[in-house]
Amino acid sequence: MPMKSLSGGSFSSPKVDVVIDTGNPFLNLTVDGFLKIGTVAAGKVLAEETYQCLKKGSVSKHNFEHSFKKMCKEGAYWGSVAGVYVGMEYGMERIRGTRDWKNAMLGGALTGAIVSAATNSSRDKVVMDAIAGGAIATAAEFLNYVT
Repeated sequence: MPMKSLSGGSFSSPKVDVVIDTGNPFLNLTVDGFLKIGTVAAGKVLAEETYQCLKKGSVSKHNFEHSFKKMCKEGAYWGSVAGVYVGMEYGMERIRGTRDWKNAMLGGALTGAIVSAATNSSRDKVVMDAIAGGAIATAAEFLNYVT
């Protein structure tokens, strides 16, 4: 259920929690990451496609079908990437036995490498994507501690 709070003059973002219990913490986190980020990606496409329809001034069945397919494709892609990342980060936590920023870095690097290797054949591109994934995940982890 969405919840909003206003305290101390600041507004916090709504929180939506969907619980799917597979009986395995690794799978629970992976599915949760897939659903949350996949939904965000689909919403992004919905907003973009709505803007394009308004800009053109017309809506057709073809436009609707194209938009729906694009929403599904983007949602599945970004949801899959998020699911892999969350699973990798959780795996790093379990392997290392500690919870810190290094798990995010290693999980991001592995995710970048896996996703890149699945879509590219260039070794240099896989390495660059691993570096980018690790950097982005580490930055996101550090940003969690800013507020």
